[in-house]
Parts: sequence; structure tokens; C-alpha cells
Amino acid sequence: MKAATIKTLGELKKSGYESKSIKDELRDNLRQKMSKGETVFHGVHGYEDSVIPELERAILSRHNINLLGLRGQAKTRLARLMITLLDEWMPIVAGSEINDDPLKPISRFAKDLIAAEGDNTPIAWIHRDERFFEKLATPDVTVADLIGDVDPIKAANLKLSYADDRVIHFGMIPRANRCIFVINELPDLQARIQVALFNILQEGDIQIRGFKLRLALDMQFVFTANPEDYTNRGSIVTPLKDRIGSQILTHYPETIEIARTITEQESNLDSRQSDLIHVPSIAKDLLEQISFEARESEFIDNKSGVSARLSITAFENLLSTAERRALKAGAEKTTLRLADFMGIIPAITGKVELVYEGEQEGAGVVAQHLIGDAIKTFFPLYFPKIEKLERQEDKSPYKEIIDWFFNESGFELLDDAPDAEYKQQLDSIIPLRALIAKYQPDVAPEDTYFMKEFVLWGLVEYNKLSKDRIIKGYQFNDLYGSYIKKL
Repeated sequence: MKAATIKTLGELKKSGYESKSIKDELRDNLRQKMSKGETVFHGVHGYEDSVIPELERAILSRHNINLLGLRGQAKTRLARLMITLLDEWMPIVAGSEINDDPLKPISRFAKDLIAAEGDNTPIAWIHRDERFFEKLATPDVTVADLIGDVDPIKAANLKLSYADDRVIHFGMIPRANRCIFVINELPDLQARIQVALFNILQEGDIQIRGFKLRLALDMQFVFTANPEDYTNRGSIVTPLKDRIGSQILTHYPETIEIARTITEQESNLDSRQSDLIHVPSIAKDLLEQISFEARESEFIDNKSGVSARLSITAFENLLSTAERRALKAGAEKTTLRLADFMGIIPAITGKVELVYEGEQEGAGVVAQHLIGDAIKTFFPLYFPKIEKLERQEDKSPYKEIIDWFFNESGFELLDDAPDAEYKQQLDSIIPLRALIAKYQPDVAPEDTYFMKEFVLWGLVEYNKLSKDRIIKGYQFNDLYGSYIKKL
């Protein structure tokens, strides 16, 4: 249908247009896309076999939906992507505040206009992108904000009695008639405000200030909620939960591969960073593992969740750390270093809720623990596992490296060292080359130095070497050698 050519009610009728509820509209367009094998929820990863099938079933069932999950689980994104299931254009009675359907008007304004103009009633068209409304639930939200109230200024200007329904000022929900309406963090709404939603969800109508006014609103509601909110700040009242057709549980990425895909998709990178910095694959995996470690950490309140935004902003910080180093050195190309991971600490500290033990440690120290835990988890995937108690130290594949540090104390890697100096320092540890050649023979040449540094940090995490922060970098030593030498 060419919306631009239809400008009156009469032309709309001749075109064969048929009214359809928004839930039927979503359902029909979903059926059409599914029958063609088209992807509906683009850019959402890890939900293909869990959340998305449940969401599609809810839409096919014409349900209002509650997306229940911890922060950073793409709940709002899923709701926004439902716009793609709407028809591209929707006709309304021109001038209607509540998007009146020209064939099924519900407001007094639209009914009076159609009665007066008949088939000459002007028609306006709304694009599907304008049919999405969103409200963050906060304790100060009122019934008047959502539903509406009597407007004394309108009454005075129009010289109308307060008993006349034309003095009503419609709230956000009536103005979102025939649209998708999202209420984020639903438990934050006061209980008395949640009660005001009962009629809208069940009967599809509203009442304002005692007016005998019943507007048969046509809405698709999507609510989002954090399960922790049920015990912290508020709760969803039971009758309201009963009126929400489908409650769908979201979750965090279940694999490193999915998490990497999300981070690379969402990161706001400058193309010059990508051209300047080579990022080894192991570094990307290591970054994602930090979020996985955070969700299991004893220092972090796992009930509050660890958002996917942690990995996204940490990746941005990671590249910026390498970029800053390269700019200071005047380098045209550089490779990410493991020490660059210290630059992501500000991205971690603001995104985790610490328990008492974590507060005692301090946010910065907890962030360093998470980086260390990620290295410790990954180390056995690339090199022989280090047991806590090794009976035959002489047969350890790391003995020659540890002996090298015993004899060569004071090895330093500076944060802003030029690439040539950095590589020269790592090349001086001769046993490192043999270890990587034996256990990682296929490592790409450009990833070799990151792998060498990874071995050093891994040996520190397994208490085979010590690492101390100096003013401009890190110093690595044999764990006991320096102490014995002093004796």
C-alpha cells in the first residue's frame, strides 16, 4: 500500500485496508518471516536456542511479555527489535492524540471529526519506527504520567466544565495506542501504580479521574525486570504478574565465542585503532574470561549480575591503552601486550557490586584478582598444568625459565617501552623460546611476544615467579631466589 497517496478516510476504504490489532500485526508478520526463514532478532547472540524461541512463542500467542534477567542481558534490545515485526506504515485520524484507527475510532475527537467530515476525514500515516514508546520505571512515576489526568489549563482555555471529557490530558500509555510500550525495571514502580495497569492488561481499557470513560486501547506491552529487584527495591504485585502472558528468562553468554561476538559487535572503536593495533586471539578470549570470572568471584555479588557492558568497555579501554603507548612511541603499528590489561581496571571497578569481602580488598585490587584468575584459568589450555605440589621439580617444563630468573634478577617490562625494547627484553629469556616452540609450535609470529608474556604472568599466578609493580612497569623475579641471595 502506498501510504503517501491515501489522504482521506474514503480513499483508505477504497484501498481495501483492514484494521488489525497490534498483537495480530506482530503475529502475522512473524509468521511471514519465519515461513521465509528470515532472522527476526538481528544482532542478538547466544539466545538462538533459549530466549528467542520463547519470545517468538509469546508473540504468536499474542501475549504481553515480561523479560526477566540480570543487567546487561539485552532485554531492552529484544524489545526494540520487535519494531521490525510491525507494518511499515499505519494510518491514523489526522490530529488524533492517541493514534485513532480511522476505521475504529475510540476518542471523542476522532469520532466527532469522522461524524462531521465523513469520507473526507483527513488521514495521517505513522512509520513503524515511531510506534515504540519506552518508560524507565522510577518511584516518582504517577498514575497521571502513565494514564492521564484532568488538565485545568485546557478546561480554562476551552471554557469547559471538569465534567467534560475534553479536559482530559492523556498520559504516556494512551498516547502509545496501537504501539509497543516498554516499561523498564517494572518492580521500581510503586505498588499503587502497578495496580493502575490491571485494566489495561486484562480488558484493554482505562479510566481517568472517575470519568465514565472507557478507551479500548490496543497495546503490546513489554516489561523488563531484574530478579534481584524482587527482594531489594520492590516487587511486581501478584495480580499484575498474573496478567502478563509470558515471562521469559534471559541469561549471560554461555561461551567465550558468543561473548567475543557480542563484544566485537558492540565496541565503539575508531578504525584507526584497528589499523594501528594487532590484537591476538588469545587476548580477546582472555578479556571475555574476566567477565566469566567476575560472575563466579567471591568478592562480587553475583545476584546483581555482571553486565556484558563490562567486556565491551574493557575492550575499548584495552585498545586505547595500546594506542596511547604507540602514540607516545611514535609507532605506526603495535601489538597488544598483556600488561595493557592493567588499563581496563577503570572499566571493571564501576561495573561490579562488591560484597563485604570485596569492599575490604578494594575495587582496584578485586579487578587485578579477576585478571589474574582469567590468566590462571587459561594457562592450562596452552601449556602443561602446574600442580600445587610437584614432587619432581627437575622434570618440570618450567624449570629452566625459573632457573633463569634465579640467576638474572630484576627483569623489568616497562609500560611504555617501545616495541623493539619490549621484544628485546622478552627475547633475553632464552628458555621461553624453547617452551613456546614445544607446546605452541603453531603460534602466529605476531602473537609470539604476547604468548611469552602470558607464560610469565601465568607462572606468577601459579606462584612460580613473583611480580612487583614498579613506577613505570612490572618487575619479575624468582619466587625465592632474591631472598636466598640476601641470606
